[in-house]
Amino acid sequence: TTFRDEPDFMYQLYDHVFTKRELQSTTLFCAIKITNYYTLDIHKNMIDTVGYFLEENLVTNKFEEVTIQNIKNLLHIFLYNNVFYYKDQIYTLTKGSPNTMPLSDTLSNIYVFVWQKQILKQLQLNNEFFGRYKDQIFFTWNNGNEEERGSFLQAIRDKSPNVQFQKLIASSVPFLNAFVQNQNSNLFSRIYRHPFIQGYSLPYEVGNTKLVHSDWLRSVLIRAVCYCSSVEDFNLERIYLELTCLTNGYSLRFVETHVQHFFNFFHLHPMRYSRDQIMYNKFRHNWFNYIKI
Repeated sequence: TTFRDEPDFMYQLYDHVFTKRELQSTTLFCAIKITNYYTLDIHKNMIDTVGYFLEENLVTNKFEEVTIQNIKNLLHIFLYNNVFYYKDQIYTLTKGSPNTMPLSDTLSNIYVFVWQKQILKQLQLNNEFFGRYKDQIFFTWNNGNEEERGSFLQAIRDKSPNVQFQKLIASSVPFLNAFVQNQNSNLFSRIYRHPFIQGYSLPYEVGNTKLVHSDWLRSVLIRAVCYCSSVEDFNLERIYLELTCLTNGYSLRFVETHVQHFFNFFHLHPMRYSRDQIMYNKFRHNWFNYIKI
C-alpha cells in the first residue's frame, strides 16, 4: 500500500481499524524512517533493480515504445554523469542522485518497493496493516513475542544492509505529522509537531500568491479533521491554524472566509463552535468519504 498524502494515511488506517476491526489491545505500531533514501546503493545495483522491477511488472520487454535495455542505458547516462560543484572542486556521485530531481524519487521508490517485499511477506501472513510514503513506512504488529519482532527487523537489516533505517515500535508513535496511539483497542490520533520546528509559521516562499496559501489553509484543515479523533483536539488545531494565518499578515476576513467554506462544504457550519463528539464523528466521517472518492 502506498499513502498518497497525510489524510490518505489516516483514512487507510481508520478503515483498517473501524471497518475491518483489526485493532487489538496488544497491537503495536511500527514507524520506520529510511535515512539514506537518496543514496541507497551504487549506480549499477540501482539500474539492475529497475530492470528487475520492469521485467517483473511489464507484459513485454517494452514500456510503451522503449525497451527495458534502453531504459537501463538512459539511466546509466543519467546516474554516471551527475556532477556537482563545491568549493572550487567538481564531484561525481557514486551512490544515488540529487534529491532535487523528480527521477531520483522514482528510482528510490522502485528500489524501496523491491526491498519492502521482505517486510510484506511476513506481515501479510498475519493480516497486518502496512503502507509507505516515500522514505517512511508504517505497519501494525499483533504478535506479542518481543524476541520474534526483534529478529524479524534484524533479519531485514542483515539481508539488505545498504538500506539504513531508524525504527520506533510502541503502542503510540509519530508518523507523517500524526501522533497515533492504541488506547485499549481504540484508535486515538492528533496532530504531531516536532519540538524543534518553529510554531505559527507558513510554508512560505518568496513570490507565493494568496491562492497558494488558500490551498494550504484548506489542506491543513482537512488534515486536522482526518488526524484529530477528538473534537477538542480538532478545535485546538483549528484555532492554531487561524492564528498562524493572522500572525503572518493575513486578514481576519481571509481566515473567516476560508474556514467558513471548509465547514459549509458538508453544510455543517455549527460544527465550528461545537464540542459535540457525535456530531464531530459524523463530520469527520464525511471527510473520509470525500477523500476516498
